[in-house]
Amino acid sequence: MPHQNIVSKLAHAVLLGASLVVSGCTDGASSFPIDDVAQAELPEYLRVIRLNNANILEFHTSNQVEETTTLPNLLDWDYRVGNGDILRIIVFNHPELTMPPGTDRDSAESGFRVQSDGSFFYPFVGQVQASGRRVDEIRLELMERLSNFLANPQIEVSVAGFNSQAINTSGEVMAPRRQALTTVPLRLIDAINNSQGLKDTADPSNIKVQRNGISYNVNFEQFLTEGDQSSNPILISGDVVFVPPNQPEEVFILGEVVRPATIDLDGEDLSLTEAIASQGGLNEIRADARGVFVFRQTMNGIDVFQLDVRTSASFVIGANFSLLKGDIVYVTRSPLQRWNDTITKLLPSIGIAQAGVDLSADR
Repeated sequence: MPHQNIVSKLAHAVLLGASLVVSGCTDGASSFPIDDVAQAELPEYLRVIRLNNANILEFHTSNQVEETTTLPNLLDWDYRVGNGDILRIIVFNHPELTMPPGTDRDSAESGFRVQSDGSFFYPFVGQVQASGRRVDEIRLELMERLSNFLANPQIEVSVAGFNSQAINTSGEVMAPRRQALTTVPLRLIDAINNSQGLKDTADPSNIKVQRNGISYNVNFEQFLTEGDQSSNPILISGDVVFVPPNQPEEVFILGEVVRPATIDLDGEDLSLTEAIASQGGLNEIRADARGVFVFRQTMNGIDVFQLDVRTSASFVIGANFSLLKGDIVYVTRSPLQRWNDTITKLLPSIGIAQAGVDLSADR
């Protein structure tokens, strides 16, 4: 619903640009709502700004500003055992204490499972707290406690089943999935590769990582093109990686130009002057050179920029005005052309009515 409201306001603003913003009179005059009185009569969400040499630099911007990576970058990865993990424990020279026993047993099926309270039971020792600890910490505790029964026990502890920690990938990847974390750090590129890569429709420059209720931006494109490791972060348990679709960065050229069209910026800068020139320029017969408007959605409403291009110097001003995604460029008709269009539409009706009068007279 909020999106529909924005679209409705923008459509209304364009209609104002077509009818109210430039109002034509029978004497060929046009008025532009740029003074305080006229501005006060417009809706509060609509602001009209006339572009000139004095203010053009205020609105000079660029489409090449890339999303930055805001996700904190871990310098190292330290796996901690969690509930549900399965441990493989070997006591050298004591096969009766090795779990699983023998060489044909699957550790992931018959090892020591960390229970919901974070502990597991080990013979002679009893309950051993494992959750939140590194495997070397668990090994040292087992060595110490088994030394009461064995002389200088030699123990190896490893994780046979990684079940407690995972991340999820979603969005524009080939195979969205849950991925378990292991003792090997899982970086973003690994998560994407494990999901069979990005779709052709993916936008790698604006990947979102949801972590602890906060959404972070990751410009993965910087890693792919420049090798920036901060854009290939280590993922932690609970992270949700969302790869968004690549949205076209469109601007719309409407009204009295030679070729009205939709233009995809594709991350490139495009000035108002370049946009008009790329579509063949203004329609010399129909266009009002004073009525070149750019409609732009902002946080506070809609800004309507007006440029008077009756002189070549005005096109220099337009060359310093970069269009942004979603901008609507609208060129109005001249008052004389509106009058001519009206006459053209009326003439057939007048002709039919006159023919009716002539027929009546003949009778």
